[in-house]
Amino acid sequence: MKTFLCASALGLLMTAAAAPSGRAQTAPPASADALFHATTLNLAAFGEAMVQPDMASINLGVTSQAKTAAEAMSANARQMGQMMAALKAAGIAARDIQTSNLNLNAEYAYEQNQPPRLTGYQASNQVTVVVRDLARLGAAVDATVNAGATQVNGISFGLNDSTAAENAAREQAVRALTAKADLYARATGYRVGRLVSLSEGGGYAPSAPMPLVMSAMKRGAMAETSVSAGELKVRIDIAGLYELAR
Repeated sequence: MKTFLCASALGLLMTAAAAPSGRAQTAPPASADALFHATTLNLAAFGEAMVQPDMASINLGVTSQAKTAAEAMSANARQMGQMMAALKAAGIAARDIQTSNLNLNAEYAYEQNQPPRLTGYQASNQVTVVVRDLARLGAAVDATVNAGATQVNGISFGLNDSTAAENAAREQAVRALTAKADLYARATGYRVGRLVSLSEGGGYAPSAPMPLVMSAMKRGAMAETSVSAGELKVRIDIAGLYELAR
């Protein structure tokens, strides 16, 4: 009986002794911060590319008034149909015309000490039009106004494909980041050892809509609307972590 108890006790002792070793083997690895002991630089830079736009977005619409809601909507639908036909005749594809706003509002007259008096209804319909050939932009706007458009709210320019401009901005951003890292390293008595990480933020975004000024009327006919596209600024922001060495 004593022999059995000693053997059991020995087995328990061996199990207890093995347990810490087993736990040590399955312990999670040390974090990257704990293993990474070096002097580092955490820097940010940006690059920009100037490029001519090759497309534009413009907001056009029609507004109609009538005594009843049905009449206002019907008149508006006729005007919008004429405007859409003018856009298609100007070479604008159906996929590039999207309804952006549709409203029907009651109109009231307000007199002192009197309750509001209903005078009629106003219907409005607006579309956002993408013009992929800027040479057609002025003519397209003129055609819609001649067809009954009553609202030209703004224009923004963009790029059909921004890849080339973004890549040019990326290259400039990397050059700027590298130059900044070299400068800081020299100023502090180090040299750049290696680039540990690089991240990108930002990127191409179309320009904000701008007012579009229509040409003046000449002898009862509207002169062709002149539109200047100018240039777009494409910006890429990056950040990098550098390890320094002596």
